[in-house]
Amino acid sequence: MPFQVTNYLLIDIDKEFSQSFAEHYFNSERRNTSSPLVIAGSNMRQLVKMMFDELIKDYCYCDFENEISVSELASYLHEHHSIEGILLNKVDYLLADDAQRFIYNSLHKNRILVSQDENGFNFCPLTDQSHSNHLSCHTDIAETPLNLVELTEQLNRK
Repeated sequence: MPFQVTNYLLIDIDKEFSQSFAEHYFNSERRNTSSPLVIAGSNMRQLVKMMFDELIKDYCYCDFENEISVSELASYLHEHHSIEGILLNKVDYLLADDAQRFIYNSLHKNRILVSQDENGFNFCPLTDQSHSNHLSCHTDIAETPLNLVELTEQLNRK
């Protein structure tokens, strides 16, 4: 059974890879439903264009080298999407240093490495240990409690 690319977050480090992946799976000429893919990265121009072309459901800015930016991404995903896992370009993951891999392994317990060859895309579950922390979008740690939001709004009004 082929891998179902639904409700996943694609990490956009290599814009050509992300574009090819989204076009392969979610080209509007090949499907009857809207794309379920969410993408995060720092190339906002490309992400907006991909959403305009209906290749993705949503996008979010994220600087994956900045822990605060990743934590904000985790909160956003926890509150607005039911992400089943993370899709990572295998080459990007293998080239990442230990600090960057820690961030990738913290994003979600289900991480899938994606590689591209002449036959299409291949998926391989990432077996490195996952971490559950403030960077994880699948736990309540990422949740922003309503009372904290209300308190922030009250302070901003003063």
